[in-house]
Formats: sequence, structure tokens, C-alpha cells
Amino acid sequence: MYDIVIVGAGPAGATLARLIGRRYRVLLVDKRPFDTSPAHPGAGKCCGGLLAPDAQRMLSTLGLGLPKDVLEEPQLFVVKAVDLRQGLERYYQRHYINMDRQKFDAWLLSLVPAGVEVRTNCRLVSWTREREGFALTLMHGNRSQSAHARLLVGADGANSRVRRQLFPQKPLPLRYIAIQEWVERDHDLPYFTSLFDREITDYYGWTIPKADHLLIGAALHPGRQAVARFALLKERLRRYGFTCGRTVRRESAFIVRPTARDVRTGANGIALLGEAAGWISPSSAEGFSYAFRSALALAEALHETPSGFERRYHEKTRRLWGNILLKSWKSRVMFNPALRRAIMKSGLESVRIAVP
Repeated sequence: MYDIVIVGAGPAGATLARLIGRRYRVLLVDKRPFDTSPAHPGAGKCCGGLLAPDAQRMLSTLGLGLPKDVLEEPQLFVVKAVDLRQGLERYYQRHYINMDRQKFDAWLLSLVPAGVEVRTNCRLVSWTREREGFALTLMHGNRSQSAHARLLVGADGANSRVRRQLFPQKPLPLRYIAIQEWVERDHDLPYFTSLFDREITDYYGWTIPKADHLLIGAALHPGRQAVARFALLKERLRRYGFTCGRTVRRESAFIVRPTARDVRTGANGIALLGEAAGWISPSSAEGFSYAFRSALALAEALHETPSGFERRYHEKTRRLWGNILLKSWKSRVMFNPALRRAIMKSGLESVRIAVP
């Protein structure tokens, strides 16, 4: 029997395994194969691959430095905000670390202690309670497997199976479908573009340069209209002056947009981390810092003894709850067209770009 099974080896799950792997007998599972091309179905993660300042701060707290091969060109120091409907644009100084998300996750996984058992290409089918903990049914490739653990950790993202089974009567946070395309680019765009258009989405879209490619994406309401609205975004970008080359690949994933009421840290021997708990910014969908912070809080809660860890973990995430509440208020301002227009018109905290 394992002390702890962690479902999900993204930044939250891999960080927790690194922090507790020498103290407990841990099994870490992830449905991704990790050893295939990003274009292979199910291999990568639909993500912009930008480390915001809050996430950079958490890497320093964790004592980590990024290896060179994880970085992607160009490094970004400016956000260009574009309101497509109102024809407004402003530039804002902000430093993002541009990186390869698949390599980043593989690097974090490589830091997990050798004593942790890692199973990739392995997904959770279901779990049940038993006298001493939990019985899990896993699908490793095409083979069904079982595992037993005293504690269960769900770090399995916006569509968390652990959370859905733990709280079947409590709805998940508001969910969006993120659709993102990698297109060939033939000119420099040395900034992250944040796109607003309420006809397309009440959240936002983006463009992010990645070496010879440009990522074009949007967080859209799920349903049959999502693909059509993404096509409308690309059409409006073309009218606005963006040139979109050949599409290399398309990817998608659910993301959540929580309120403080939507966050669940777990219960009765189960903990939820990262986006599975609802830890993600409702204003920007930034999730790396929340993944790291929640993993560190749970590791600290488990440091002395597993007994009573649920209460300690909940208490250690109080600041995160407050942060979600603050970002919810920020979101109401950012995504209100009239307020956004007033702020962008004022030029508050914006910067001028010197063009030769």
C-alpha cells in the first residue's frame, strides 16, 4: 500500500511529489505519455507556456532555476491589450518567461525523487473508499491496474475525476474550452497580445510568439459554437492586421474560471491541488503560481503527520482564497467593456513603444 497516490503530474502534482517523496511512499500517475512529440494526441498540454511574475516568485521560493533548454524565444517584456470591438490598443510592461510547456513539465517531473513511483500514460478510472484508505482503478496503456493508498491527491486539472467523484452534488467552477492553434509566422511579434471581443467570448483571447510559430488562442464557452467563434477570432485578427500562416496543429483543453466559493481543498483523506481545487486566476487564467503555492501548502500540512492534514492544508491556503477573491473583483473591471474602455483611454500604467 502507498502512503499517498497523486493523480496528475503537472506543476502541482510533480512539485508535491518532489517535496514529500523522501518522507512518504508515493505513487504519481499522469495520463500523458511524456515521451512523444507535442503534436502527438494527448502528449502536450494546451497552454500558452508563459511564466508570469507570481510564478517566477514561486520558483525562487522553491529554490528552482529553469534549465536553458526549457526556454523559448523570444523572451517577452510587453503585453499588448487589444479591444477588437472598440478598436483600442495599449501596451503594458510585464515580464513573462516564455518557455516550452511540455519540456517544463518533463523537467519538473525529472526533479521527483527516485523513491517515488511514476507511471505515465496512466489514467485514473475510479476510486473507492476502503477501511484503511482508498482503492484505485487505473488504466496503464491498455492494461487495467489497481493501487491502494492511505491518502489520495487530485492534481488532475479542470476536469478532475477525483473532484467530480468526491463532490458529485457540488458543481465545478465555470468552465471554458481553450482552443489554441500553432501557426507559422514570418515576422516579429515580440509581445504577448491579450484580445477582447464580447461577441467571441466574455473572457479573452491571446497571441504568443514561440520561435517560428505564433500561438493563437481563446477561452470560449463550451458547445457547438466554440469552433465557429474561434474562426471568427482569426478572421477579426486578419482584419486588424495580423497575418496568420499555415496552421501546424490545434489543441484544446478545459479551463475553469472560479469564484472563491468554487474552491474545494478536499475532505476525508483527499486533497485537491491546482486547478482541480479551483486554484487559478479568474482574471487571467494564470495557474502556475497557484499550482506551486497549493503544492507547497499541502507539503507543509503533511510534514509532521498525515493525521488532520485536511484542516492544516485548508488553513495554509487562506491567502490563496483571498487572492482568488481579489482577482474576481479585478475580472469584473477588466471584462466590463465600458470600464475597460475608460482605463485604456486614460493610458493608466501603459507604456509607449518607440518604433524606429
